[in-house]
Amino acid sequence: MEADGTAPEHPAQAPLVVAPGRILDAKTALALNVHASPGVYALLLGSGISLTSGVQTGWGIVEDLVGRVAAMQDPNDTDAAEKAAADPAGWWAQHYDGDLGYSSLLGAVAPTAAARQQQLARYFQPQEDDEPGAKGPTPAHHAIAQLVKRGSVRVILTTNFDRLTERALEEAGIPPQIISRPSQIAEMMPLPHAPVTVIKLHGDYAALDQLNTVDELEAYEPEQQELLQRVLDEYGLIICGWSADWDTALVRALEGVRPRRYPMFWSSYSALGEAAKHLTTQHSGVVIEGMAADDLFTDLQRRIEALDLMAAPPVTRDIAVTRLKRALPDPVRRIEASDLIHQTVTGILDRTAAAARPLSGPVFDESVRGYRADCDILLHLLAHGVFNDDGTHDALWLRAVERLTRIRSTFSGAFIEALEALRHYPALLATWTMGVTAVISRREELLATIMAQPTWNTLSGRTRTQPPAVYLNPMRVLATDLKSVMPPAEGRIWRFPQSRFLRQETREPLRVLEPDDTAYQTACTRFEFLTSMIAMDDEAENMRFPWVGHFIDDTHWEYDTSMANTIKTELTPNWPLLRAGAFGGDMERAQAAYERLVEWRAKTRFNWL
Repeated sequence: MEADGTAPEHPAQAPLVVAPGRILDAKTALALNVHASPGVYALLLGSGISLTSGVQTGWGIVEDLVGRVAAMQDPNDTDAAEKAAADPAGWWAQHYDGDLGYSSLLGAVAPTAAARQQQLARYFQPQEDDEPGAKGPTPAHHAIAQLVKRGSVRVILTTNFDRLTERALEEAGIPPQIISRPSQIAEMMPLPHAPVTVIKLHGDYAALDQLNTVDELEAYEPEQQELLQRVLDEYGLIICGWSADWDTALVRALEGVRPRRYPMFWSSYSALGEAAKHLTTQHSGVVIEGMAADDLFTDLQRRIEALDLMAAPPVTRDIAVTRLKRALPDPVRRIEASDLIHQTVTGILDRTAAAARPLSGPVFDESVRGYRADCDILLHLLAHGVFNDDGTHDALWLRAVERLTRIRSTFSGAFIEALEALRHYPALLATWTMGVTAVISRREELLATIMAQPTWNTLSGRTRTQPPAVYLNPMRVLATDLKSVMPPAEGRIWRFPQSRFLRQETREPLRVLEPDDTAYQTACTRFEFLTSMIAMDDEAENMRFPWVGHFIDDTHWEYDTSMANTIKTELTPNWPLLRAGAFGGDMERAQAAYERLVEWRAKTRFNWL
């Protein structure tokens, strides 16, 4: 039994408590405690957290209201408002009895609840003369929403009337449970069951029952007091933006809590007042000095994310795909999607060093299999990324190919030409996967971009910069008969070996997106035909060479797609590839490229049968 008569917590369930000291600073201790104890810490937020949004603190409202009172009292003095706002306490002492404070001033200006609501609205709602984004959620609010999303925080106490916390949560896709009136408490969802509960201790600015005046802040309703005591007793506490100077009932509630089960952290940009010092001393609170709310919560979010990465197991293919699909539609998690692709490509680059993928010796089949294994996670990410994206992240997919292309940027020493060309195989796999996915998802305008970017200069430097439609041509990258990695069946020599091989190598990443094998083959054929048209548009005649594939033989029973006739009927000024800039957006150039491809096919078709 504990000294207070309660049963001790089971060691396996007891949250980690790390005290700051000479070894750990307060911010590190805060992050370690919150990370180790998801949902254990509640937030207590005051008006300081909303300051950077343009929502004023209580004293800021005092200054503005005193200025307005002064302007109305002496309308002939154009400087009255400015003078009063510069020294509101002095002005108030000269003209009125009693001490100046937020509650007393508001009580004098607006003696009824309805009048106070109208007076306060302009301080919390955007006005016509406000800057864009004013009175919106701050970086602190957004960071808090991410902590809630992660499960680190599930209870938020706030003395604020504004709705910035609720807005940030909703923008992050989290429906908060809002308790702004004592009457709501009886019907509320239990705190452990709700994704997050926001308890607005002083009400909402749009309601008629806010707590503003000293008398109103003197005590809470019994139901509210009971809920508050439960939170203060059962949760750790992170306090930010609250001075403890005016909220008598809240101060008394904190004073009445028994020695805390979990630590209290109190962040204050300026020096603590007497009431705050008393509370931190009573509860052995850890004071984080000199940090504004935006800095505190964004720093806490970054530290916890860093701890997540350290604790996370190696990312499997399925986990990576799930993370990407969750991040794609969420603007807040855009960096997460970028980091995931960046880290995956970096891993490929690390594994494709010259030592790991030699450029000489009889290692072609080993290198081909190695490159494919290296790229497996990335191919799945690109397939699902392109399929589920609406174009927002196209630059991210292209950046991945650009980095893969650089694998072939330099070399030293002796090399076998086929192995040196094979260093573009990861970029080809990525581009093929994206291209076929674009066909499957009917996003063919993306082909205009991925076949034009990124450009590449040959190592000799004797030729001009080439687009992917040229330098990633499978006949150039897989410059061999591929017998070692794709043995002939029953002595037959494969037609279009590069095409057949790439279809096999990328089938698995695309199977979930297109489970029907015939439809998949048709998508590959269409991709090859369209890419070949783009290649035949090259201004240099000696660079015009198609991506040889099954579209050459439309009469073959397995691939009877009549792709050439299909594309011919689609060639209109509104064709997706033209709209996206392929062929310079010129219909005549597209038709000329089509005719060149059909002519080339007619001349060479029987050589491939």
